[in-house]
Amino acid sequence: MTSPTTKVNIPGPIPVLEGLEFSSDARRVDRSRVYEWLSGDSYWAAGRSRSQQEAAMDASRNFGIYRTGSGEQVAYARVITDGATFAYLCDVYVDRSVRGTGVGTALVGGACATLDGLGLTRILLATADAHGLYSRFGFEPLADPAIWMAKTRFPASGVVS
Repeated sequence: MTSPTTKVNIPGPIPVLEGLEFSSDARRVDRSRVYEWLSGDSYWAAGRSRSQQEAAMDASRNFGIYRTGSGEQVAYARVITDGATFAYLCDVYVDRSVRGTGVGTALVGGACATLDGLGLTRILLATADAHGLYSRFGFEPLADPAIWMAKTRFPASGVVS
């Protein structure tokens, strides 16, 4: 199974830093690298199994930032969506070697531009440390968090995925 390929109208290429490019082509994702990043270096997916990560990528829209010369992936994000009304932006990761250079901004900007073309009414995300980044794209705290609920399953490891 691969990510859905809904056509959206994005005016021209997504602007990214020189030497880098944004892509929503799931075939370009370096799945091994993404798994290493998320399971080994993120606070939200530490200990996630490879099979869980593969299933998550297969059922999501996947985005990346790549070096134009080598094609090396330097950032990743995925979105869970019905493609019509709702989306959840998650697993946003920027390689440590390019953090602080605008790659995260380009990644989230590209993902948001793609999603904006779908006419969704709500895009959610959760973050412990990147509120400033996401607020640049219109994300804000929930207006009425008391109406939202979550069912969370904790794996045997105690790590929430």
